[in-house]
Amino acid sequence: MFIKDTLTQSLAAISTQRLRAALIILAMSIGIASVSVLTALGESARRYVVNEFEALGTNLVIVLPGRTETTGGQPPLFGETPRDLTLDDAEALFRSRHIAAIAPLTVGSAPVSSLGLERETNVLGSTHALRRVRRLTVAQGSFLPQTEVDKALSVCVIGQTIRNELFANQPALGQWLRINDRRFRVIGVLASEGQSVGIDFDEIVIIPVASAQALFDTHSLFRVLVEAKSKPDMYKAVDEIRDIIKARHEGEDDVTLITQDSVVSTFDRILTALTLTVAGIAGISLAVAGVLVMNVMLVSVTQRTSEIGLLKALGATKRQLLWLFLSEAAMLSLAGAVLGVILGYLTIGVLQAFYPDFPMELPGWALLAALAVSLFTGLVFGVLPARKAANLDPVVALAKR
Repeated sequence: MFIKDTLTQSLAAISTQRLRAALIILAMSIGIASVSVLTALGESARRYVVNEFEALGTNLVIVLPGRTETTGGQPPLFGETPRDLTLDDAEALFRSRHIAAIAPLTVGSAPVSSLGLERETNVLGSTHALRRVRRLTVAQGSFLPQTEVDKALSVCVIGQTIRNELFANQPALGQWLRINDRRFRVIGVLASEGQSVGIDFDEIVIIPVASAQALFDTHSLFRVLVEAKSKPDMYKAVDEIRDIIKARHEGEDDVTLITQDSVVSTFDRILTALTLTVAGIAGISLAVAGVLVMNVMLVSVTQRTSEIGLLKALGATKRQLLWLFLSEAAMLSLAGAVLGVILGYLTIGVLQAFYPDFPMELPGWALLAALAVSLFTGLVFGVLPARKAANLDPVVALAKR
């Protein structure tokens, strides 16, 4: 038997049992579609989180008050810390020649109002450097002026949502915005930034850090964002920042330093492992489909006993019969894989339509892996029926015993 004869015989066998073949293809396609969709979801989640952190800036170091060892957990966002970070601490970091920009942050929530309209929103106190560090874009006007960090100015920059809700029918630039009991003149409107690592810049008001400290009656900083000049400088800056803060805090190493790439790599590893785990769980359905292939092929061998006997009587070898049944299993598996990939892409397309802001795409390696696993599953579970057919005695087979 030539390869063409083997394939023709396999196709003929499949076409004579269409319902059985359809069930095998359906089972295999469900398994492939499950693996494809879950892998796409996991991979998309990984890329989304990584892109969010990369959008924070370049060569970023985040300085938080408190040490993780102090409380035995994560750095506290609010509450008691061994020693507060201050504006003087932030200014002292410029002693490091590896630092390009420093943006101290003070965060609070307060009612903002203008022309009789009012809403509660987040207020962020920072400096002119925040625009560079966080890669912010100003749609109208200008950002915070470049001045002394301890100088309280009555100016603010607002997000698009604040502009639309409080200044819907008139220009926002030059208007007065009341925050608590203080007034700030709007000098800029941010471009629509959306959410970035939990912060919605469309619903935020940015004021000078000294003004924010006076507004919220605090001298401490929420955190300090530091941009290093380059990636090698970032690692050197971490050591120097720790030394500078330690010297200012009476020898206490009471800050936590987080580098941008460490956060990205950590999330990358976690979500990659999660993606592979979820894909493995979905792969169980492929094993179930493989068992179905094996059982159906065993039934096929029983039903085609006389055909096998005739082929062996005409001189077909064990190897040829083995390849005959394996090729049949491979065809069914590949047909199921193709249908599964189509179903997977359709499902991903539907999910993308419902969640347009979440980038969803099946990576190329996952598609090739799904096809390869499908073919491998079909061949592995087709070996037992193929061996059974190849080992039949021709006389017994022709007698249908």
